[in-house]
Amino acid sequence: MVDANRQWFKSCVGLDARETGRDISFCGHAILDNKTFYIEDASIDSRFHDNPLVTGPPHIRFYAGRPIKAPNGHNLGTLCIIDSKPKKLSTKDFTVLDDLAKTVEEELESLQLATVDELTGLSSTRGFSQLATHCLSMAERQKAPITFAYFDLDNFKPINDNNNYTTGDRVLKFFAEQLKESFRSSDLFSRIGGDEFAVLLYNANIDKSQQLLERFKHDLATNFQNMDIKFNLEFSVSFVSYDPISHPDVDTLIRRGAEELINNPVKV
Repeated sequence: MVDANRQWFKSCVGLDARETGRDISFCGHAILDNKTFYIEDASIDSRFHDNPLVTGPPHIRFYAGRPIKAPNGHNLGTLCIIDSKPKKLSTKDFTVLDDLAKTVEEELESLQLATVDELTGLSSTRGFSQLATHCLSMAERQKAPITFAYFDLDNFKPINDNNNYTTGDRVLKFFAEQLKESFRSSDLFSRIGGDEFAVLLYNANIDKSQQLLERFKHDLATNFQNMDIKFNLEFSVSFVSYDPISHPDVDTLIRRGAEELINNPVKV
């Protein structure tokens, strides 16, 4: 997987490294195209002959990398093979590498379908749990505060009953988009039920979360006026301060948020 500055080896055989800088990577070149990037002998290639991965360990000579696409068409990284000896690929070899790369892309698409809510584009409960687990572990190591917010749209069923499901879907998508716009890019968002949403606020205590909620309330009310929908959009929210002892996993944190929403909701 290739980001702005590094390449990360998420599934790797035969290489001890787990990351390198993008500036010296072969895969950083490969993802710029839509076909297999192929180097028969890097030691005589003008682009790579003085590359530290060629002049030093792992002494790359042969490289072939087929870009891996996300479901939205963006290149995420590569499926690549390397060797310390020069090699030539046959037409059959190219076909096999392409088939394997397509399999990876299909797996990524299946994973996205399982972890992303199709209507809103937010993480599903499963996807949120996976992301939040890593976030909680990092917060515990760094002693950073985390607040979990649980949202529930009030009286949402009458919206569908008195209007139509298209209107209801518009409201859900609008609410999800407003969450992402009003809160921070470092926060995690999820649709965890029909009209229930969650936000995991990293490095934010209750006071900071309340400040962000006020901004969200203002933005939501202002922008909802432009929706041309004839009812009031109201919601309830609860806040839970993450504690690794009281909340040993994400599921426990979600349950606690739901309990707080029932017992001590903040009506908006």
